[in-house]
Amino acid sequence: MEEEIIVSGNGVLEGEVRVSGAKNSALKLIAAAILGRGKTVLHNVPRISDIEIMSEVLAHLGADVERGADHSLSVDTSTVDKYEAPYKLVSKMRASISVLGPLIGRFGEARVAMPGGCQIGARKIDMHLVGLEALGVHFDNAHGVLHATTPNGLHGAHVMLEFPSVGATENTLMAAVVANGTTFIENAAREPEIVDLANMLSSMGAHIEGAGSSTIEVHGVSLDDLGPCEHTVVGDRIEAGTFLVGGALTGGPVTVRGIDPSFLRMALMKLEAMGCKIITGKDFITVSRTEPLRAVDIQTLPHPGFPTDLQAQFMLLASLAEGPSVITENVFENRFMFAAELSRMGADITIEDHHALVRGVELLQGAPVKATDLRAGAALVLAGIVAEGETRVSHIYHIDRGYEDYVGKLRGLGADVSRLNVDESI
Repeated sequence: MEEEIIVSGNGVLEGEVRVSGAKNSALKLIAAAILGRGKTVLHNVPRISDIEIMSEVLAHLGADVERGADHSLSVDTSTVDKYEAPYKLVSKMRASISVLGPLIGRFGEARVAMPGGCQIGARKIDMHLVGLEALGVHFDNAHGVLHATTPNGLHGAHVMLEFPSVGATENTLMAAVVANGTTFIENAAREPEIVDLANMLSSMGAHIEGAGSSTIEVHGVSLDDLGPCEHTVVGDRIEAGTFLVGGALTGGPVTVRGIDPSFLRMALMKLEAMGCKIITGKDFITVSRTEPLRAVDIQTLPHPGFPTDLQAQFMLLASLAEGPSVITENVFENRFMFAAELSRMGADITIEDHHALVRGVELLQGAPVKATDLRAGAALVLAGIVAEGETRVSHIYHIDRGYEDYVGKLRGLGADVSRLNVDESI
C-alpha cells in the first residue's frame, strides 16, 4: 500500500543517532559471497528494501540467504548453480549488476539483465564491460540481456578506467581476484566501500593491494583458494551525512555514531564553511550551529571529492543560507529533479545545465512533495522539519531503499514525523 511521510515542522533535531551499515557496501559484499562457495556471514547489514532485492537475486541463483539477529545476514553460496540474473529482479535495482563480476569469476559465464534503479542519470555500464573485456570476457547483448563468456579463461591485465566508476571498479575487482596473473586497475574508484569490499575479498583468500588509492593491484588466485568469511559492513557515510545536515539545519547538536569521520572529510569541510561546529572522534561526528548558515559553492566529484549522494541534502542547506550558492553536479545528469520539489516549498533555485544557483530564503513552507530519488526523498523530509506547517512526502519507497527506519530515527531526535497509509489520509 502506498505510504506517505507526514512532517509537522517543529525545527527540532537534537541528540544521538546510530547509522546503519553502508547500503552501497553491503549490496556488493552480498554479491561477492558468490565467490566463497560456502556460508559467509555479514554483520551490520541494514534492513532496507535494496538488501531484500539483492537477497532475492542471490536466492534465485541458488544461494540460501537468511536474516539473523543484530543485523547479521548469512549467505550460503555452496548451492549456487545458476549464472543468470533475470530482468524481473535486476530491473528493480541497479546494484544487481554487481553479480556480473563474481558470476564470471565462479562460472566463467554469466547472463545478467540490463539494470534499473533511481532515475538520476544514464549511468551506462560501458566501463564495467571494458574492464571485464580486458580480463578476457566476451559479451553479447541481445534482448536486454548481457551474456558474458570467457573463451580462454580469465587473465590478468592492465585496466584503465575512463572515469573512477565505483561499479566498474567493483566488478573488475571481483573478477580479477580469480584471474590468472596480475591485474592493475588504474583510475580506480577510491570510495570507502571499495576498501570494504577489498577487505572482505582478502578475508576470503584474495590478494589485493592498493584499495582506496587510484591503482589497485590484484594477484589472481585459484577459485579453490577462496572461501567464505565473516565480515562487518562499514557504517553508512551517506546516512551519516544526511543526519549531520539535519543537525546543521536545526542547530542541533546532533551526534552521529557508527561512522568513521574520514569517510566524510569534504562534507565536513563544507559544513564548517557554512557556519557549523564539528567535533569528531574515532567513530562519531557531532554537528551544531549557533550562527546563520553561510552560502557555499559545491561541486560533486568522485571520492575523496564531495559525494553526489549528499548533493540534495546540501542544496537544502544552501536554500536557507545567507546569500547565493552554486552547486555543480558532475556525476549524475538528472539529479537536479529534486530542485523542483524543494521550490514547491519556497526555495529559490535556478537550474542551468549541470549548475544550480541557490539563493537563500528566510523560510520554507510545508507542501505536498514527491521523492524523486532516494537521497532527494530523505532531504525533503528534513526540509519539512524546518518548514512552516505540514509537509507530505510521497513516493517514499525511494527512501526505504537506503534508510533503515528513517522516520523512527528522526523521531528519536525530536522531529514530529510519521508514516501514513495514503488511504488513511483521505
